[in-house]
Amino acid sequence: MEKIEGYVDHIVYRNAENGYTVLNLVCMEEEIVCVGTFSAISEGENIEASGDYTEHPTYGKQFKVTAVKEVEPKDREAIERYLGSGAIKGIGLALAARIVRRFKEDTFRIIEEEPERLSEVKGISERKAMEIAAQVNEKRDLRQAMIFLQQYGIKMNLAVKIYNRYGQEVYGIIKENPYRLADDIEGVGFRTADEIAGRVGIRADSDFRMKSGILYTLIQAAGEGHTYLPQEELKRRAGELLETDTAHMDKHFMDLAIERKIMMKQQGGLTGIYAASFYYMEANTAAMLKMLDVGYEVSDAIIEKQVHTIEKQTGMELEEHQMLAVKEAARNGLLVITGGPGTGKTTTINTIIRFFEMEDMDIYLAAPTGRAAKRMSETTGFEARTIHRMLELNGGMEGAAGFERNERNPLETDVVIIDEMSMVDISLMNALLKAIAAGTRLILVGDVNQLPSVGPGSVLKDIIDSGVCHVVKLTKIFRQASESDIIVNAHKINRGEEVTLDNKSMDFFFLKRYEADVIINVVLQLIKQKLPKFVEAEPYDIQVLTPMRKGLLGVERLNTILQMYLNPPEEGKREKEHGSIIFREGDKVMQTKNNYQLEWEIRTKFGLTVDKGMGIFNGDTGIIREINDFAETMTVEFDEGRMVDYSYKLLDELELAYAITIHKSQGSEYPAVVIPLLSGPAMLLNRNLLYTAVTRARRCVTLVGNDRVFEEMIKNTSQQKRYSGLCERLKEQV
Repeated sequence: MEKIEGYVDHIVYRNAENGYTVLNLVCMEEEIVCVGTFSAISEGENIEASGDYTEHPTYGKQFKVTAVKEVEPKDREAIERYLGSGAIKGIGLALAARIVRRFKEDTFRIIEEEPERLSEVKGISERKAMEIAAQVNEKRDLRQAMIFLQQYGIKMNLAVKIYNRYGQEVYGIIKENPYRLADDIEGVGFRTADEIAGRVGIRADSDFRMKSGILYTLIQAAGEGHTYLPQEELKRRAGELLETDTAHMDKHFMDLAIERKIMMKQQGGLTGIYAASFYYMEANTAAMLKMLDVGYEVSDAIIEKQVHTIEKQTGMELEEHQMLAVKEAARNGLLVITGGPGTGKTTTINTIIRFFEMEDMDIYLAAPTGRAAKRMSETTGFEARTIHRMLELNGGMEGAAGFERNERNPLETDVVIIDEMSMVDISLMNALLKAIAAGTRLILVGDVNQLPSVGPGSVLKDIIDSGVCHVVKLTKIFRQASESDIIVNAHKINRGEEVTLDNKSMDFFFLKRYEADVIINVVLQLIKQKLPKFVEAEPYDIQVLTPMRKGLLGVERLNTILQMYLNPPEEGKREKEHGSIIFREGDKVMQTKNNYQLEWEIRTKFGLTVDKGMGIFNGDTGIIREINDFAETMTVEFDEGRMVDYSYKLLDELELAYAITIHKSQGSEYPAVVIPLLSGPAMLLNRNLLYTAVTRARRCVTLVGNDRVFEEMIKNTSQQKRYSGLCERLKEQV
């Protein structure tokens, strides 16, 4: 490893978030290009850098910096160069020269110890003297804090976040209670804080550690869909995480309850423990639903007359339950309509929309995802938006969703209709209801037999199970739908009935294969050769859905193989390796977490922006259009032409999407789906999962694999228990 010393003449590029910098360093009158991560750096600074020379294929000889330390300017020329570089606001070249002429080599001591003396220099007031000193000291404090934090293994971008949050308090917090980081700073979880605490020497049974571990366990449970955990289950999980005795954990539960960080609630013969935020979300959601649930007096005769007029105009004819749904919508401020595929939900929604139009009411339509909203627009002929867009997402703070539409600025409409309600989690439902003013009608539409939302809660199921809201269940399969084996077999699966696998169908096929690699070969043939012509779609539009992430037929292995055959390497096609994934221009990718602060743009072919907004969400899929190593960005095009420039540090949020889990396919619809089935855990391979997968296809379902596994899934009604309390909160409102 070599060492070089010099002054920073010019910063070519700097990523402020992770500290990655390209700069020109003047060393012994020679200019050297240096690349590396710097905590804070300014032009004019003197540094000593350790590292090695490398040869970049495009930019030539560079010095790759692995360690750097600031060197105090030793002579007048170096001091003057630093002060006049622009690093200190308010000091230009001329003023820097006057300061150094007055104080010579003693300049930095004067700034730090006697800053008021700077006012002896012409052009510097006492106020300006103190501002200059504050800037110099702040830069010094930042560097010292970076050095302090990095000795505990904290990386540069996180260290900057920590310092920006705590300032000079950082030393006491790290040494006394680093678990505060998990509460206060986005991106720091319990495990990170625990590692730091271990390095600092904090005891494994400290109160700070125990309470932080309990809260972390509840956060992890939310990731599995739970809004609370039973007390004994929480004890068990937290004990495994903390590797400690759970005998004294009740004391920590009480402490956290007193601090109002958790809520303890008796329900169903057990004590449920909530992270406070989720308890209040459920309680507020229940109260707001109750507020909207008001009755209106409208006679059968008036409703039926309007519906008959609509039927004549549209050629639609409603059956008994559909007519009931229209009547309930007319008479109630809150209504749930549920039913499986082919049961006439779309016809019912269309009739309700036209009924309210005839009453001169304003109507908003929305769905949880872009794909679902687009499909809603196509089937109704009315504009539908994502719920996030309807609520005017503004990016929020620290990565949390913030909406312009809320209780202070509600939606200005008479009716709100939400489709694909099975996908809506408690957080989004809470935000939606805040934006709906009293007197606005709310109609929730969804298939309760679909998988529950990816996020925490069982909103649609809990509302229906509570028995306190008006619910209409559509059960009749219409003649046109009954001609589709996709729909017929989906209902058979849902009822636990045997499905005929003779491949005489026109849209539902089962290809029996019993080895993983043979199954994958068949899947490739289907996607590349057979299905595109059959369903008149591109290979990219055909979606592989698999029950699991790991294993021979899991998402991770399938994506690697499918990428190799569907988007192989080519000359001129740029790539970016990130962890175990190679991203390539042309790849199909998926966003894996909600990011409310990602900006998107819709651009014309000439590059002009015609629309823009915030937020890309868990499950959104797109195509990589460009990889730019110089700018360190990857451009992805999502539905509706929304272009997003991902910085390389955000690539953790993307994964290949040639194959996705069935859970991630919720709310989406594809021309054709291919479902490989072999084996897996019984808890995962259940009826609910199979039903969801089959109902994702518009024109063709092809299952490839073991028919016995298929039959067992239909019989298996066990689902992973999801702990949610909205049903209880709604019953409390009665």
